[in-house]
Amino acid sequence: MMLSDVMEDYLKAIYQLQRERDDRIKTSEIADELDVTSPTVTSMVEKLEDRELVDREKYRGVTLTEEGETVALEVIRHHRLLEAYLTEHLDYDWSEVHDEADRLEHHISEDFEARVADVLGEPEVDPHGSPIPGADLEPPERTDDDPVSEFAEGDTVVVEEVADHDAEILSYLADHGVEPGVELEIVEVAPFGMVTARPADSEETVSLPETVAHHVRVGRVSPAEVES
Repeated sequence: MMLSDVMEDYLKAIYQLQRERDDRIKTSEIADELDVTSPTVTSMVEKLEDRELVDREKYRGVTLTEEGETVALEVIRHHRLLEAYLTEHLDYDWSEVHDEADRLEHHISEDFEARVADVLGEPEVDPHGSPIPGADLEPPERTDDDPVSEFAEGDTVVVEEVADHDAEILSYLADHGVEPGVELEIVEVAPFGMVTARPADSEETVSLPETVAHHVRVGRVSPAEVES
C-alpha cells in the first residue's frame, strides 16, 4: 500500500496518542500534536478511513485499525533506529536527531532498516529511552513509568524516557544530567507544577517546569535500591 509521508505522520501521531491513554483520539488532539487545523485533520482522517487504516466514530474520535497500527509501528521503528544510528555512528547530539529522522523515516528500504538494526545490535530503545518496535512490528510492551510531575517530594525515581520532539528541552535536560538511566531525588513539587530534582551523584538541583516535567517519564526506585 503506497501512502504519502503525511498519511504516515498521521498514523504515527494517532498511535503515540493512543499509547498515552489507550482511548479514541479526538480531532483536536491530533491537530495539537501535528500543529495543523481541525478541518485539515478531519479531511485526512476521512482519507485514512477510506483506506481502512483508522476506525472513526462521529463525536468520539478515531482508533487505528490493525493495518493502520502496523504502518505506524514500521514508521516508528524506522524513526527510532535512525535516531540511534545518527547518535552512535554520526556523532549527532540527541537534541538534533528527531528532525533528521523525521525527514528520513519515510524513505528507507526494509533492507536498509535491517542493516542499520544489525549494525546497532538490535537495540531495544532509542537515545531518548523510547522503545523500538521489533522487526515483527509487534507493539512494545507497556511500561509502568509516569511523568516525573506525578511523584512526590522525597521520592527517588529513575529516568526511563524523554520526549524527543523539542530540541531546546532536550538540550536543557542534557546540560543538567537528566537522561535515561539517571536517578533523580524529588526535592520539591510546587503548587504550580514546577518540579525540583537532584540527579544522583550531583549536589546541584535542576528545575523542571510543568511543560518540561510532563515529557520526562520515570519509574519509582524501591527503598532497597536507594539504600544499596
